[in-house]
Amino acid sequence: MTKTVLITGVSSGIGEATAIALAQAGYRVFGGVRTPAKVDLLPGVEFVELDVRNDEQVRQAVGQVFEKAGRIDIVINNAGVSLIGPVEAASDTEAQALFDTNLFGVLRVMRAVLPGMRRQKSGLIVNISSVLGFLPAPFMGLYASSKHALEGLSESLDHEVRGFGIRVMLVEPGFTSTRLDSNATRVETIIPDYIAALTQATVALQKQVSAGTRPTAVADRILSAIGGKYRMRHTADRSAKLLSILRRFAPAASVDKGVRSTFGLKS
Repeated sequence: MTKTVLITGVSSGIGEATAIALAQAGYRVFGGVRTPAKVDLLPGVEFVELDVRNDEQVRQAVGQVFEKAGRIDIVINNAGVSLIGPVEAASDTEAQALFDTNLFGVLRVMRAVLPGMRRQKSGLIVNISSVLGFLPAPFMGLYASSKHALEGLSESLDHEVRGFGIRVMLVEPGFTSTRLDSNATRVETIIPDYIAALTQATVALQKQVSAGTRPTAVADRILSAIGGKYRMRHTADRSAKLLSILRRFAPAASVDKGVRSTFGLKS
């Protein structure tokens, strides 16, 4: 039986690459985009209007997929935004906007698909996290905290829904050459004391992104993860896997020193 997949945020980057890869692999793919008319068609992908910040639109999009396909076997929560700047400088509005997409957007989609998955007694929820979900970086504190929260939410939910034949999975990419990382939003407030360190860290970030994994490689990892034996966490590339091992087994002081060195900060 052909499996039906709903992916959020398929207009570019990892979402777009994943939608194409799954369609080519034989899945029936529905791609969520905020404005379908403004997005180039993707082969084998059916677009649904879906802004994860809008409760009613999420419910309608999920309902539309269930109506057309009869079921949703897999949902991939990919839509996300980033924010660079000192934690101190971030406004409530900026923080809330980021969490509204990265955490509450995922929550909205999961709440919408779970009743149908419980009825069919099967389903897989794949949440796209980040290496920053387990290893925070300077000047990306709000983004990192949203991914930490996503990881906790995902683990808790997996315990709750496992008895219904549903599992929750995390995919953790490293720095990826996408618009999300290269065009990340900057906090509006400028605090002079942070400018030098922020500049250094931003230059380092851009270097990481330029040398980062291609979205197609992350898409291949997602395809492999959903088609293989279940595991909660999947690092999406070699750098992410290495960082995961270091985070778990290296001395904390060494990890701390490595992060500061990577982002051009004084020890």
